[in-house]
Amino acid sequence: MQKLISINKNDFQLSRSEDYYIIDDIIENLMIDKVNTLFLQANACLDNEDFLEALKFYDLILNVDSKNISALIDKGTTLQILGKVKLAIQCFDEALDVSPHNIDALINKGSALHLSKKYLDAIDCYDLILNIDKKCSMALAYKGLSLAELGNLSEAIDYFKKALSIDKYFTLAQISKETAQNLLNLESKKL
Repeated sequence: MQKLISINKNDFQLSRSEDYYIIDDIIENLMIDKVNTLFLQANACLDNEDFLEALKFYDLILNVDSKNISALIDKGTTLQILGKVKLAIQCFDEALDVSPHNIDALINKGSALHLSKKYLDAIDCYDLILNIDKKCSMALAYKGLSLAELGNLSEAIDYFKKALSIDKYFTLAQISKETAQNLLNLESKKL
């Protein structure tokens, strides 16, 4: 007859936890490998301008990790390229639900709102970024673009100048500043 051995509850939990940590690490590493492979495949599709196929890979990534910020942003950007701006904004919003101060998601959402001619909403996105990082040259330049669309050329020029003071090689800011200045000069000649 076998002797019954009492098991200390703490010993059981310690042993169980160590096993679970090992299994969790293995599963997490497998997920990371799968996600990395899917990102590589999506990038290859983008390189070949096969945007619809890239979307499939982003969806597969999101099936594995529904809160993957990079996949949400990349999917949104791809949707924006395809002209599906409302769906793109939804992706950026999902990314912002996970990470409310994510500058990439805010920049892309602002850009999509700008494309939708929602300039004030786009400016709100850029202002959120500038509250996080006052020296974000892209947010400054994009805010300038939205201000210019609203007819605020002088203020837009100020934002282009701020962007250029941070990054003197920022072509978009330079061209936009020159264009806005030319438009402003034309307006003043008409008066």
